[in-house]
Amino acid sequence: MASKLWEKSTVMTAEIERFTVGRDRELDVLLAESDVLGSLAHTTMLQTIGLLTADELTAIHRELRAILQEIKGGRFIIEEGVEDVHSQVELLLTRRLGDVGKKIHSGRSRNDQVLLDLKLWTRRQLRDVVALVKTLFDELQAQSEKYKHVLMPGYTHLQVAMPSSFGLWFGAYAESLADDMLFLQAAYRLVNRNPLGSAAGYGSSFPLDRQLTTDLLGFDSMNYNVVYAQMGRGKMERNVSFALASVAGTLAKLAFDACLFNSQNFGFVKLPDDCTTGSSIMPHKKNPDVFELTRAKCNKLQALPQQVTLIMNNLPCGYFRDLQTLKEVFLPAFDELKDCLRMTTYIISRIRVNEHILDDPRYDLMFSVEEVNRLAASGMPFRDAYKKVGLDIEAGRFTPVKEVHHTHPGSIGNLCNDRIAALFQSVLEGFPFEKVEAAELRLAGIES
Repeated sequence: MASKLWEKSTVMTAEIERFTVGRDRELDVLLAESDVLGSLAHTTMLQTIGLLTADELTAIHRELRAILQEIKGGRFIIEEGVEDVHSQVELLLTRRLGDVGKKIHSGRSRNDQVLLDLKLWTRRQLRDVVALVKTLFDELQAQSEKYKHVLMPGYTHLQVAMPSSFGLWFGAYAESLADDMLFLQAAYRLVNRNPLGSAAGYGSSFPLDRQLTTDLLGFDSMNYNVVYAQMGRGKMERNVSFALASVAGTLAKLAFDACLFNSQNFGFVKLPDDCTTGSSIMPHKKNPDVFELTRAKCNKLQALPQQVTLIMNNLPCGYFRDLQTLKEVFLPAFDELKDCLRMTTYIISRIRVNEHILDDPRYDLMFSVEEVNRLAASGMPFRDAYKKVGLDIEAGRFTPVKEVHHTHPGSIGNLCNDRIAALFQSVLEGFPFEKVEAAELRLAGIES
């Protein structure tokens, strides 16, 4: 069994080890690539301040990049008896390089290693989420344009209210994603600051060049105050969770709409057959299980900020083992949200719209406001027009004109999809993805 980095003469019992390690071996595999990138940057810096020789750095980088390839190839494991990814990487280096491998921890603590690993991993995950949000946004905008002339009922209080359109319905969720992108960008900016060099949260007596590691890893800046850098554990996860929850909220509402509109009592849309499931006893059933699961998963994701808050909210500054449990709720959330984004995009691209909803007379009264506005535009006081149309409805004299002539920005006849696309693109361009990717490739020894 491998010894712990911190172990001296006292050996931990197996049951205590099981409880304290928890799911770290399982979850830390996700952080392995980030841990190696952090070590590549940290050791580069150590050589510049005289704690590694040039030859030692060359050997360390050779082996770290070999480990990186093992990770990318799915061959990296955290061995039994090894606490975490940081210990496993150092163990592999020591086996391959002897005492040289033991030098890489100078000026570092596992506290700032995990802070760094989580930030590097999270910013990569956010990039993936942003790409999937963009794909769904484009699909929603395309459907909005395709069906912009197809009217549908709008509702308030679940009562038929006024004319809407599928252009408005699809487009509304596209613009909602554009706002969600602002949360994602804010989260990314907060993530993209370097905590490395804070050590156990109080700095180091070594003359660490924190600006160098900041530049090497492609960060916008460092977390300057070392105590605040350590306080960032939990705060980073909470802020990112709010961004994920914002996207999840949009998806959950869209999923609910789609389930409702797909039901026989509405019949506004038809989901693709391959996205529905059947009943074990009712041969006619085509259930919208994908959107129901999306709704449930996204509602669960909206609770993530509260979970993170409740784990770390009553902790003073400094490191506490409580923070380890954040991984268990935070890391899996990304795959869950990404899966929901992919499924939603797949269905939205194949959804079929009922273009004859308004043939049903039950929707005739939704044109009453159009008639009130027509009378008011011709000179009748609005309140008198409202009363006249109301009395006509009560007397059964109302005959709808099933046309709308809305032209103001954002309405049925002027969706402003081009402006929404420009808004989305302006936020997208605020992510420094290219700079970060180039920095990571250089560290890995791959020229961009």
